[in-house]
Amino acid sequence: MYRIMLADDEGIVINSLSMIINKNFDGQFEIESAKSGRTAIEVAERFRPDVIFMDIQMPGINGIEAMKEIKEILPSVIFVVLTAYDKFDYAKEAINLGVIDYLNKPYNQKSIVKAIDRVIGELDTRREKRRQDLKTKERLETVVPIIENGFISSIIFQEPFEEDIENYRSLLSLEADYGYMAAVMFGESQQGNYLTNAVGSAVRAQTVYYTKVREIIKDTFPDAVVGSISSNKIPVFVPRKDLSMEYMERSDLIEKSRVAVREMRNATDIQYRIGIGGIKKLKNCYESYEEAMKALYSTKGSVAHVDDLPIAVSYEESYPADIENEIFEKLAEGDVDGCLLRSGKFFDWMCDKHADDIMSIKLKSLEFVLRAESDMYRSGGHLYEFESRKDYLSEIISMSSLEEVKTWFMDKMKNAVSNMTTGSSDHTHHLVRQAIDYIENNAGKEISLNEISEKLNISSYYFSKLFKEEMNEGFVEYLTKIRVEKAKEMLKDPSRSIKEVGSVCGYSDPNYFSRIFKKATGMTPTEYRERAGSGL
Repeated sequence: MYRIMLADDEGIVINSLSMIINKNFDGQFEIESAKSGRTAIEVAERFRPDVIFMDIQMPGINGIEAMKEIKEILPSVIFVVLTAYDKFDYAKEAINLGVIDYLNKPYNQKSIVKAIDRVIGELDTRREKRRQDLKTKERLETVVPIIENGFISSIIFQEPFEEDIENYRSLLSLEADYGYMAAVMFGESQQGNYLTNAVGSAVRAQTVYYTKVREIIKDTFPDAVVGSISSNKIPVFVPRKDLSMEYMERSDLIEKSRVAVREMRNATDIQYRIGIGGIKKLKNCYESYEEAMKALYSTKGSVAHVDDLPIAVSYEESYPADIENEIFEKLAEGDVDGCLLRSGKFFDWMCDKHADDIMSIKLKSLEFVLRAESDMYRSGGHLYEFESRKDYLSEIISMSSLEEVKTWFMDKMKNAVSNMTTGSSDHTHHLVRQAIDYIENNAGKEISLNEISEKLNISSYYFSKLFKEEMNEGFVEYLTKIRVEKAKEMLKDPSRSIKEVGSVCGYSDPNYFSRIFKKATGMTPTEYRERAGSGL
């Protein structure tokens, strides 16, 4: 059913319009009327019609002014303007007020029916669009939490999501390059710095997560991306435009978080605590989450911010912590030029600020090199040798100039960052080299893929894949090639029988050896020996 208001100062007009509507659209419209502009505004505010038939010439507030007032109250209302022929130009002033049609007095039933048909068509179109919009919103309400949780998981677990980050940012309308993490923890009761009955509380929290808890978190943290419940924690990412947060803003955030804790507790009858980490670059926000958790476990308060506690690293005012962080970011990326550029900047800062303290510069250089190499080894694929760095300390202590220290420092940093991305290929090469050595030394024995895989302590599937990628041929093909080459050399000795040659080369069945040899060389062992003996 639709709601229609008839606004005209002549009762006969209202009656005739009502009759036409009821006759031609029986039961489709609920009708109310008004005989002045002021009354029309009051009825519209109360009745909230879908469509209004409005006479332009009414006493007091005229039709145009009444339409303007009503439009403020009901932005989507549809108007059909009623006007005398000589007032038509005047009625055009209503063109931007949602007018769908103009009817000149005197009008007939046919024109009224036609106008209402247009109105019904417009209203039905709007309602269908609204219905589709609601369906889309409903689907998004289901999908968005899944996308948000994927984004949060990628941050916390440091998954290689660089290639996906732009998709996440687009889907979630994230433009920020920075952010901080919060950890919302819940439990049955608080004992010291932790909350009890994590499993039971998580089950209870699931039932109210979408209807209460998630809503409160979204209200507390502006533009937050909220993860799903994991154990008894909900991870939250809050985007930021830069790395700074003023003291008053942090204080306000803590107070809002305390309010949120109370609201969630009252809404769910579960105890809550919130830990908040520092602002980081987007790809390093896992560190912020770690800080948020440390903050929770370092205090008993309902809300804990890392900057309020002695758990975050504090630097002297001039220390270039940003350059230090960038050095190891570029190292992790394997960006040689970026890492060396920032390493040089950091060394120059040390020389500029602490040129008279060469021992501290040496120690800091050594610290960075050891940290860089540790990161390099942890990236995988490199063989760690315990004594590989035994000369570092004596080397750097013996240096008499900062130039020597810088050269040593930059060389070591270059080696570390250069090796960050070669570990996988080096590891593959090392494994395949071991396999080849074993094959060549044991070609005459029964050798299987599983046997070598077990010796290398990797799965046979993975070894087979690595071997083929490295050698451009499969394990069996390579083993056959080695055995055939060995057989060729042995066949040149006429004192050795064909059977003996085959057995020494790993083929106990002479017939099978002959087939394999012919397939590889195009000749039988006998034919090959005869040709080799004749010098052909």
